[in-house]
Amino acid sequence: MSHRELPAWVSFPDVEKVEWLNKIVAQIWPFLGQYMEKLLADTVAPAVRGSNPHLQTFTFTRVELGEKPLRILGVKVHQGQNKKQILLDLNISYVGDVQIDVEVKKYFCKAGVKGMQLHGVLRMILEPLIGDLPIVGAVSMFFIRRPTLDINWTGMTNLLDIPGLSSLSDTMIMDSIAAFLVLPNRLLVPLVPDLQDVAQLRSPLPRGIIRIHLLAARGLSSKDKYVKGLIEGKSDPYALVRVGTQTFCSRVIDEELNPQWRETYEVMVHEVPGQEIEVEVFDKDPDKDDFLGRMKLDVGKVLQAGVLDKWFPLQGGQGQVHLRLEWLSLLPDAEKLEQVLQWNRGVSSRPEPPSAAILVVYLDRAQELPLKKGNKEPNPMVQLSVQDVTQESKAVYSTNCPVWEEAFRFFLQDPRNQELDVQVKDDSRTLTLGALTLPLARLLTAPELTLDQWFQLSSSGPSSRLYMKLVLRILYLDSSDVSFPAEPGTPGAWDLDSASPQTGSSVDAPPRPSHTTPDSHFGTENVLRIHVLEAQDLIAKDRFLGGLVKGKSDPYVKLKLAGRSFRSRVVREDLNPRWNEVFEVIVTSIPGQELDVEVFDKDLDKDDFLGRCKVSLTAVLNSGFLDEWLTLEDVPSGRLHLRLERLTPHPTAAELEEVLQVNSLLQTQKSAELAAGLLSVYVERAENLPLRKGTKPPSPFATLTVGETSHKTKTVPQTSAPVWHESASFLIRKPSTESLELQVRDEGAGALGSLSLPLSELLVADQLCLDRWFLLGNSQGQVLLRAQLGILVSQHSGVEAHSHSSSPLGEETELGGGFPHITSSAPELRHRLAHVDSALDPPAGPLGQVKLTVWYYSEDRKLIGIVHSCRALRHTGRDPPDPYVSLLLLPDKSRGTKRKTAQKKRTLNPEFNERFEWELPLDEALRRKLDVSVKSNSSFMSRERELLGKVQLDLAEIDLSQGAAQWYDLVDDKEKGSS
Repeated sequence: MSHRELPAWVSFPDVEKVEWLNKIVAQIWPFLGQYMEKLLADTVAPAVRGSNPHLQTFTFTRVELGEKPLRILGVKVHQGQNKKQILLDLNISYVGDVQIDVEVKKYFCKAGVKGMQLHGVLRMILEPLIGDLPIVGAVSMFFIRRPTLDINWTGMTNLLDIPGLSSLSDTMIMDSIAAFLVLPNRLLVPLVPDLQDVAQLRSPLPRGIIRIHLLAARGLSSKDKYVKGLIEGKSDPYALVRVGTQTFCSRVIDEELNPQWRETYEVMVHEVPGQEIEVEVFDKDPDKDDFLGRMKLDVGKVLQAGVLDKWFPLQGGQGQVHLRLEWLSLLPDAEKLEQVLQWNRGVSSRPEPPSAAILVVYLDRAQELPLKKGNKEPNPMVQLSVQDVTQESKAVYSTNCPVWEEAFRFFLQDPRNQELDVQVKDDSRTLTLGALTLPLARLLTAPELTLDQWFQLSSSGPSSRLYMKLVLRILYLDSSDVSFPAEPGTPGAWDLDSASPQTGSSVDAPPRPSHTTPDSHFGTENVLRIHVLEAQDLIAKDRFLGGLVKGKSDPYVKLKLAGRSFRSRVVREDLNPRWNEVFEVIVTSIPGQELDVEVFDKDLDKDDFLGRCKVSLTAVLNSGFLDEWLTLEDVPSGRLHLRLERLTPHPTAAELEEVLQVNSLLQTQKSAELAAGLLSVYVERAENLPLRKGTKPPSPFATLTVGETSHKTKTVPQTSAPVWHESASFLIRKPSTESLELQVRDEGAGALGSLSLPLSELLVADQLCLDRWFLLGNSQGQVLLRAQLGILVSQHSGVEAHSHSSSPLGEETELGGGFPHITSSAPELRHRLAHVDSALDPPAGPLGQVKLTVWYYSEDRKLIGIVHSCRALRHTGRDPPDPYVSLLLLPDKSRGTKRKTAQKKRTLNPEFNERFEWELPLDEALRRKLDVSVKSNSSFMSRERELLGKVQLDLAEIDLSQGAAQWYDLVDDKEKGSS
């Protein structure tokens, strides 16, 4: 398709291809690898060793950038703010074979990176331009928007086992890396010595502030918030507002398709053009929130308009969102401060009052800080606070003359009455090295509202001082349109007994004993599922200044039971938090057990106590269920909502499919995957283990592992036929794909043999149990063990809920914001609800309809498709189908362009709400057709698929700029039409 044939809405940005630059990058890539190796070994490694006492033996053992260099797909040049800077936007793509290995010798820990992908638009600013070589004084680099980052970690689990790092996760590390690359963070590379104003170049003043009034939305799509897609209901919408790394979340409006939020957020804008305001609207659900649509707007349009008040259509969904956007200029004098304060008094703003100014603190260095006890050098860091907002600098290790060169930004409601509190501390946060309190009114009389000087520290040494540059700017709305909208009124194991090993030849089993003899307690455990739901009326704790300033709490919950500890996530600044997290623990029927629960406020130094309670497990284990609000003890107020549920293992696979379905309904983004089974293993003995060199018998022990959970037996000294008589239990999430791994090792020497038992073998075994001798791989040894699998079934019947709704079934069906508890009657319930779906939507088309959203995202060069739902599907079988949707970009029929949704069970009106992406140029997308097929499994044991209907979309005939959801009629394979 030529450019003349393209639709009118297609535009080609002013981007130049730079293959010559890619050739240069490829040429210097090996030398860049040598530089990286020196940088990591000489600079990064010492900093890591000094950051944590557990990492003092940290080293890089291998640094290789690989043979695949970074590629630059295009370059766009912008006019800078002034004549002393040049702006470049580089569209970069890196799919590399980088390999970096690290080792912490103290903990025998090895980890690393093997392969990485990075895609995004990197902005480079060349400034200042100077009259001497090399003409450019420095280069600063950053991503305006968060790039796509994918790192292939090796040994991450080992690394996170190190004390001090156990609270991290690979997801948190990835988020931190990605955020480090995004505005307002910048990487500054000085090109000349003695460069002035390094901190200002690394963290320049914002271009301006945008005040975002999130007012309302209308015409949102209706989502069922209880059991997806089975009963029509309203949505519980909330909005996420983002500009760069600045993110805000609105409150949830219950059961409303035309919500009114009337909330205000303020964001700092650093780059125009480039940065975007992004608003995403979601439907709050107990398990997974549904996507309702998004809008994006370049901040440059707000700068041009001054005030922008309009309804914006939501892409990827339906409806509109009402925003009022105001550009606030930064004034370097206090002349208009009174006018701004007067204006702010008339603005209704929540959750925070409007700001009148911003404060930027450039923290440079300190001198002559006091030493620690024993004349040891401190590790200084700085806490800066304005009112109830505290920010921290990095720690500089082993010096009393630290250099930070960091910037911090604060919003101010009234600089005449506010103070900047500065605390210089050792990195333990317990030893104060100096303090400073500065009334911000001093800045109002300073030239250009700026102080650039040394400040004497109190509670410190006689010569201890701190160098800072403080810049105040007044926020001014320079527009004639200053009216605010009025309040709207409307809207591999070997089987020795059967002599049929999976590989190799059979081995005769020892005649005695032929089976294990576990004690009477083996296999008597249950699983306790603990739902930490919410709390109310928690006490407020100041998390910054030790109680001097009243603030809110950042609560989290700690659970202790049966030797296990669990901890919920932290909910920021909320005295009535909702966690909705699920934890599972294996328990026995021993009387007198108690669940210990404590609530804490997360703080910078020491977490504050918010209350405790205890729950006796006797009643839960007897009745199978407990749902209570518990009063928190040892505090003036507060109560906690817990739901406890006993899951009993059943030795039959008949209920497995039902349990997995229930778990998918219970699953939340904030909780680990729920267990569907309990594996109990009794390892009795081994025989014929190999001898050590010199014919000495080994001292064997066994390790049992499922996933990331392991159990080690005792060591039996000097025998090739050890007897252990030990048992272990494991939570199983997917019995059909997991396996039991057993290793027999010699204490202080190598492996003596191993066994891998797929749990799928237990699913077809009698009573889900195998009890026999198994041959150890890489050995002539054998091990006698019993493996018993039980499918976890809730002892609580019915569908538990907080609210009731009238059901077309002719009876009251319980649904609600809590977690559903579905027992063996659930298939019948879902089958009947499927017929309710059919009644809610009239038949459309001969084979039903599918609802799709398709659009092209030019910025990322991606074709986006969202499969929302199907309705009124036709099926000739006796039972409803198990539908899913398959998408294929024609004329290709390769796996690379094929996408498919998850499968929905027994319904003619499935809800999917799944998003798919294809990375390809726009002109190529317009030459493609999107083949959409709705299919169903013919039977549980068959790989055949039944075609329920399909539709073929010619993308050249669709306005890919709109992204509107639309229903399409399904036809049979012969027609392949679209409508």
